Amino acid sequence: MPDPRFYAVAGPFTLAEIAEAAGAELAVGADPTRRLCDVAPLSHATAEHLSFLANLKYVDAFAACRAGACVAPAALADRAPADVAVLTSDNPYKSFALAAQLFHPVPLPEPGIHPAAVIDPAAVLGAGCRVEAGAVIDAGVRIGARCLIGANVAIGPAVEIGDDTRIGTCASLSHCLIGARVMIFPGVRIGQEGFGFAIDRSGHVKIPQLGRVLIEDDVEIGANTTIDRGSGPDTVIAQGCRIDNLVQIAHNVRIGRGSVIAAQSALAGSARVGDFVQIAGQVGVADHRSVGDGARLAGQTGVTRDIEPGATYGGTPAVPVRQWHRQSAHLARLARGKAAPE
Repeated sequence: MPDPRFYAVAGPFTLAEIAEAAGAELAVGADPTRRLCDVAPLSHATAEHLSFLANLKYVDAFAACRAGACVAPAALADRAPADVAVLTSDNPYKSFALAAQLFHPVPLPEPGIHPAAVIDPAAVLGAGCRVEAGAVIDAGVRIGARCLIGANVAIGPAVEIGDDTRIGTCASLSHCLIGARVMIFPGVRIGQEGFGFAIDRSGHVKIPQLGRVLIEDDVEIGANTTIDRGSGPDTVIAQGCRIDNLVQIAHNVRIGRGSVIAAQSALAGSARVGDFVQIAGQVGVADHRSVGDGARLAGQTGVTRDIEPGATYGGTPAVPVRQWHRQSAHLARLARGKAAPE
């Protein structure tokens, strides 16, 4: 459960207030005036907590839980203990996330500039910003309202940052335009030169990287991820993307709206990722390859050709996921000395 030394909690809230925030419905018999104080997992929840059931593996834990209330699918509401109120939802995990945000809203930064921060006189900061110790903000930077600039962040000349954006400790930003409500975690590198040169036996010739990084609103970028600026065209991360820790995004890459990229994945130069693509961990996408809208890539997939929209692929080189499973099964049989069935 949340440690109060690190996480402030709002509330308490009534079940009616929680249901409204969560987009859920109170099941028959639930008291809308009952108050809860916090959220907790099924295994730790007590009568003052809200919990949830989103995975059928945990139905038994749900049936034995001691929570004050649980978010659950309507079809499983009757499995709850008699004294546990049920909030029904078609998407319990999403509803629980919304309820958890109600109890633990992201606090606004406490405005102020630490005396150890270095801010060029030609930089412009919006109202309500917080700039922590050791941050360096260069000439021509424009930062929107209520932004948080963490300790030892470096922001290069002419960078623009939208309202309510948060930049974690030791991140560095250059040659980029950042939208509103963007979350940039510690150690992120945005806008550095890409890996571009002409190979020559007498000495590799560097190609000037003359583009930018454009990051639209509501994007989240995990710790120690690197996003290179374009070599001429821009590198673009569209609205609502979620990028995990330790992801490499090379120059000229374009990622569409709402796409999700898990840790240790890498997108080579000029790769294209469509809208609402799901990329699992340790995936590699080769240069100039395209991944269509809504496609899904299993962990450690190696993409060496274009992926059609809506498809699910796995393996290296990437093949349709069912073919990948068949190949894996065949190899397992061969390793056991057995022939594959006809």
